[in-house]
Amino acid sequence: MFKISDTVSWVGKIDWELTKFHGEEYSTHKGSSYNSYLIRDEKTVLIDTVWEPFAKEFVSNLKKEIDLNKIDYIIMNHSEVDHAGALAELMKEIPDTPIYCTKNGAKIIKGLHHKDWNFIEVKTGDTLDIGKNKLVFVEARMLHWPDSMMTYMSGENKLFSNDAFGQHYASELMYNDKVDQDELYDEAIKYYANILTPFSKFVVSKIEEVVALNIPIDMICPSHGIIWRNNPLQIISKYMEWAKSYQENQITIIYDTMWNGTRKMAEAIAEGIKAKDKDIAVKLYNCSRRDKNDIITEVFKSRLILVGSSTINNGILYDAAAVLEMIKGLKFTNKKAAAFGCYGWSGESIKIITDVLKESKFEVVSEGIKELWNPDDEALQRCRKFGESLV
Repeated sequence: MFKISDTVSWVGKIDWELTKFHGEEYSTHKGSSYNSYLIRDEKTVLIDTVWEPFAKEFVSNLKKEIDLNKIDYIIMNHSEVDHAGALAELMKEIPDTPIYCTKNGAKIIKGLHHKDWNFIEVKTGDTLDIGKNKLVFVEARMLHWPDSMMTYMSGENKLFSNDAFGQHYASELMYNDKVDQDELYDEAIKYYANILTPFSKFVVSKIEEVVALNIPIDMICPSHGIIWRNNPLQIISKYMEWAKSYQENQITIIYDTMWNGTRKMAEAIAEGIKAKDKDIAVKLYNCSRRDKNDIITEVFKSRLILVGSSTINNGILYDAAAVLEMIKGLKFTNKKAAAFGCYGWSGESIKIITDVLKESKFEVVSEGIKELWNPDDEALQRCRKFGESLV
């Protein structure tokens, strides 16, 4: 338990050992947290629970904090199992407690837990009086599930924002002004790039909707990571920036290589780019050795990406294919791309990569470049010229 104010306490779980999230889809180098909040006003409210592996621990710790029968309402901002995973364990203790959620939330919780609890379905603008404070519900459909919502606590001006504005970042320091600022930024942008990018248009419209409510926000309490108490609107401003086809002055080169020929091409292309414009940040990633979520974050920052692979069995190497599949699903906008790679027999990799990049709505700015076998000095010079031409 961590006391946020006289009324609100954090009763979640810090997961220091977490290294992968969403199965194996998201790397969590800094761990994560599952933030659950307990509000004690004239009425007692629990907002969200924790991931199922920590369900018994969560309920046990909650019992130490409060008589569970004194919980008047449960609010489920999101039904995904990292938020609602402990709900079944909790409802064994207090089965009749009303659960406030969206219509989609009730449907999904029933589908996941196969229980028909006392659901109270809410929509944007609905309120719940709890005493000195009032809770206002704001649907946040597709941020990042159809059931998602936020809960605003008037009086104390706290926004319980669910997955929006969060990070997979474990820290006992709890608040944004107490943690390393570079780490916080890196985890926040990685979270956005890998999870929320496909829903950017919803991010913009939802933030504009919240701003239009003209409500003061003194604290943002997300469902993962640290709490924004110092200038909390800074992360809202960042989301608006990230949601609008974000890019920095950066080119990212992603490659997989069989016998280092494609690696040599990547390095030569990078040399050509830097020779033409020293101000552009150029980053190289061997996608078979580097974390793919970190690579995706760099794609998110980039104006242009280059994707390279050797040709194998008339196709491309599987780590390059995996990154391309991630890129396609994230629906990036306003980015350019081109392909490159070595081959020995047939050389289909360039066309395969180019086709996926086009399907992913990247503006392909070149037919790409391929070199036979191990590139010699002349081939590497062609790669340098290719890099210069892209700038």
